[in-house]
Amino acid sequence: MESWVQRVGAVTLFVEDLAEARRFYQEVFELPVMFEDPNSTVFDFGGLLINLLTTAAVPELIEPAGLADPAAGARFQLTLNVPDVDAVCERLAAHGVKLLNGPVDRPWGIRTAAFRDPAGHIWEVAG
Repeated sequence: MESWVQRVGAVTLFVEDLAEARRFYQEVFELPVMFEDPNSTVFDFGGLLINLLTTAAVPELIEPAGLADPAAGARFQLTLNVPDVDAVCERLAAHGVKLLNGPVDRPWGIRTAAFRDPAGHIWEVAG
C-alpha cells in the first residue's frame, strides 16, 4: 500500500509578536517574505514553508486543542543543513543571536549549534 503522504509542505509556528518574529526571520535567515496578512507571515526555506502565525489566530485552527504557553519548554527542533556551521554561527552573532549551544562536534559525526527565535522555537544549524 502506497502512503498518501507526499512531503511536509509547511510548518506553522505560533508567535506572540508577529512583527518581531517577521523581522527576526527576514534579518537572521536573510529570506524575503513569501506571503503575509494581518495574522501570518510565510517564508520559504527551500521548499518547506515556515508560517509564523499570531497566537490570536491559533484557536480557530486547533480547537478543541489548547495553545501551550511558550514558557512550558521546547517540544521540537527545526534543523537547517549548512555547509559551514562555524561561518553560520558568526552570521547569527552579527544579528545578535545568542546560541543555546555549540558549535560542537556531535558523536554521530556532524557539527551543530542551536538557537531560539523570538517566540522560543529552537533552530539548529548542522553540517
